[in-house]
Amino acid sequence: MNPIERVCVYCASSRQADQEYAQSAQRFGEILGEQGLTLIYGGGAVGSMGAVANGALSRGGQVLGILPRFMDDLEWGHPGISELCLVDNMAQRKQQMIDCADALVALPGGSGTLEELLEALTWKRLGLHSKPIVIVNTRGFFTSLVALLEHTIEEHFMDVRHRGMWKIVEHVEEVLPAIREMPPWDPDARRFAAL
Repeated sequence: MNPIERVCVYCASSRQADQEYAQSAQRFGEILGEQGLTLIYGGGAVGSMGAVANGALSRGGQVLGILPRFMDDLEWGHPGISELCLVDNMAQRKQQMIDCADALVALPGGSGTLEELLEALTWKRLGLHSKPIVIVNTRGFFTSLVALLEHTIEEHFMDVRHRGMWKIVEHVEEVLPAIREMPPWDPDARRFAAL
């Protein structure tokens, strides 16, 4: 079992997406708070970002937001979270989010969320981290991405062992059990990183 205390969540700031996404994010935040786990996320106040933070806070959870300074200047940061860490740029944000977490979770989102998820998968493939990665397929959002990842394996751009880098779940209630049950990632992942 993977011991976890701090969970990084990649998610969106869009206020125009279907409300089911924000509701799911809020519920996941509540679950983290109820379990006494710290939420690490991008520091935003609106959309799924705001919802996951508000959910955790509503259950007494600790919330660490990591926000680039230019976003803070635009007042995009959540004013009510436990701690807001300001960084110089997006690259530092992504690095700190991974470094601070025991597990990584992707909720539906736009290009930023997809970039964060794919970078986390790439770093895992290269042996730069070995943390569990769970993808929450709310409303079938990630079905096409998962099909594309499978296609990269079929076309031999990735090894079949790379399927073990992630776990897909349909509902946020399944995330923590999935994290805890994921097999350890091969510490010698670089051996098969390049085909």
